[in-house]
Amino acid sequence: MTRLAKLEQWKGTLNKCIRCGYCYEHCQIYKSSRWEIDSPRGKLILLYGLLSGEVEPSDYVANKLFECFHCNRCQKACSSGVPIQEVYADAREFFLEAGFDVVGTTSQTNHDLCARCLNCVRMCPHEARSFIDGKIVTDRLKCQSCGSCLDICSEKAITIGRGFGTNPDELQQAVKSFFSQNRNAKAVVFSCSWSTYPGFQTASFGEQEDDPEALTLITVCSGRLGAHTVLETLLQGAWGVLICCCPEKDCEHGGSRRAKARIGTLLKTLEQIGIDPRRVQISEVAQGNTKLFSDTRQRFMEEIRRLGPLQAGGSL
Repeated sequence: MTRLAKLEQWKGTLNKCIRCGYCYEHCQIYKSSRWEIDSPRGKLILLYGLLSGEVEPSDYVANKLFECFHCNRCQKACSSGVPIQEVYADAREFFLEAGFDVVGTTSQTNHDLCARCLNCVRMCPHEARSFIDGKIVTDRLKCQSCGSCLDICSEKAITIGRGFGTNPDELQQAVKSFFSQNRNAKAVVFSCSWSTYPGFQTASFGEQEDDPEALTLITVCSGRLGAHTVLETLLQGAWGVLICCCPEKDCEHGGSRRAKARIGTLLKTLEQIGIDPRRVQISEVAQGNTKLFSDTRQRFMEEIRRLGPLQAGGSL
């Protein structure tokens, strides 16, 4: 077994963690599972256990370290200044060098479905995808799990194994449940993980969970939200859909620009079939600006209530 040299340099840093839990308030993975070991705090404790000899390297531990959406909010919230993502990066490198073949939340390609168009290779903002020996290969150390490659794949050959509520099929199931179980349901808000939702979650988690009219769902990066997901939401009965994304200058994955272009094209199509374009809106909200997010959401809901049900102004 490879020695833990890459992690030993972090032993003193890990001692700085006071287990305050500020980090997990911002973590979508913990929010989804409600399991301590999925929180940044839990993963740091796992790593400390490895260094102290109380925890043995295993596929389970390795996979936990590769389950991350790289939003970096945990690191920004850390009251002790632990560089969590840097620690994770060295831990992942150790596990791969030690021979652990784990995937976590990194994107993977089904080679039987892949058309070899190379669009995902060209558009990956982190240069994590390469064409090697006739196959698309993901560099698991470079992949930021933003999911931007999911929608660009025409053959739907790219997947993220565990989406923790953020994969397209998981989003669609949440939308379906919301409208089938709630007679007051009117709208869905798809929110970027990096910019909007974590701050809103911390400030108003209970309030938004109990909202009978609007469901807020996290997309990780807005660039992975497909037009088909928006259309499916309207088909399920939504009066309108709001997408919140990072300001383009702040988006680390190029997702905001792609989301705006995709929604712009969709709006032209909807308008051609008689659907008011105000029913689908996209807005920039800077990271952690909870007030702006709430105000944007409130204005959108007021407009949607004035427009009424979709059937009144158009049908799909």
